[in-house]
Amino acid sequence: MGDIHGRLDLFEDLIATIEADNAARGSAVTTVILLGDLIDRGPDSAGVVARAREWGRQRQVHFIMGNHEEMLLQAREDIDTLRGFLKFGGYETLLSYGIDPDIAAGADIEELHRLLREAIPEEDCTFIYGFKKHVSIGDYLFVHAGIRPDMPLHHQQTKDCRWIREPFLSHDGDFGACVIHGHTITDEPEVRHNRIGIDTGAYVTNTLTAIGLEGTQRWFLSASSADEISAAA
Repeated sequence: MGDIHGRLDLFEDLIATIEADNAARGSAVTTVILLGDLIDRGPDSAGVVARAREWGRQRQVHFIMGNHEEMLLQAREDIDTLRGFLKFGGYETLLSYGIDPDIAAGADIEELHRLLREAIPEEDCTFIYGFKKHVSIGDYLFVHAGIRPDMPLHHQQTKDCRWIREPFLSHDGDFGACVIHGHTITDEPEVRHNRIGIDTGAYVTNTLTAIGLEGTQRWFLSASSADEISAAA
């Protein structure tokens, strides 16, 4: 599943769609992989984190850390990182954890740092700390942003896995696996011979996308909403 970015409404709908699709396909051992950026920008990051943790108790789910989860964890320890975190959608995350908007609007950066540390439960941070750099299953590598071309899969750097765009996106060679990734928004899933991008920009487009994989079969599932929900740019 691609980047959720605080859209609990779409996340709930896509969970239901995935479970119904899975049941309709008959008996099989299935694994769900969330490609990261569960949080920020959309209105209910706290709800998404809670629902993801609950889903992980109900079935096999792998959680991959995105750059936004990385920023959140670093912002808890470093005020300079907090500035960037807030600029790129972290402010909405703070509000989703119950911080009063009026208090947040009038707070300086030191006060916001204190509010963040007090508002976000330790259990949520521990859960996010456990997210993976990437997951490899069969001929597929699942990662948030992408990988560095011409570098062995087992030598990939964490920074690239969570932040890279180029030269990954334009690379036409073999990565050693077909890479399934999010991070870079496209109007529709971007299918290339060496990678598939499934971040359809849920927080701005109202469409959250997942890909199903079994052997050589591939299919897409999505959840959409016509409702306008304010989100950070």
